[in-house]
Amino acid sequence: METKGTEESKKTETMTADAAETPVQAGEAAGNGKEQPAAETQEAELRCSVQMDAHVLYDYLLHHAYSGASGILGSCFGVAGLLMFARTHYPLYLVLGILLIIYLPVNLRYRAGVQMLSPVMKKPLEFAFSAAGYTVSQEGVTQSVSWEQCTKAVSTGKSIVIYTGKNNASIFPRQQLGGQLTELLAIIGKYMDPKKVKIRY
Repeated sequence: METKGTEESKKTETMTADAAETPVQAGEAAGNGKEQPAAETQEAELRCSVQMDAHVLYDYLLHHAYSGASGILGSCFGVAGLLMFARTHYPLYLVLGILLIIYLPVNLRYRAGVQMLSPVMKKPLEFAFSAAGYTVSQEGVTQSVSWEQCTKAVSTGKSIVIYTGKNNASIFPRQQLGGQLTELLAIIGKYMDPKKVKIRY
């Protein structure tokens, strides 16, 4: 998995999506590898352990891709190709339309599988949320993210996602959170700017 931080920051990227070139670049679970000690000095309001799996990662990658211009345009051009085939019956339009529609999902599924082969992705992350932000820990390495660093919080069919940059995000699978899902949503609603929260329950 690509990183932009130090060797220690690489250990804490398990819940971060790396959809390199699809259109996302490598992300960092702790916000660009910058230490933010303030989050560690607050009493934790919620602690949870999260383990990534290929299905959750693929779900996130799809959401991220189709929330961006490249994913939307690709689908639009694919549909346009199919419509042109319907009008002209020219086989090339059919081929191009199908390729444009199925390429991104197939490519993202492949990338999710490749990322899950990384040893880092096979280990859980421990999160602790407080008034200052949240910390993420793995194998003795802890980094912090302040609420000011969080650019938006969104939901997918399988996860709650907190972005700390355009291409950086922490992913929290709904199924794994169980009863803690409500607590996490309450904390996000409490500390993040409402304009940054785009979560569907």
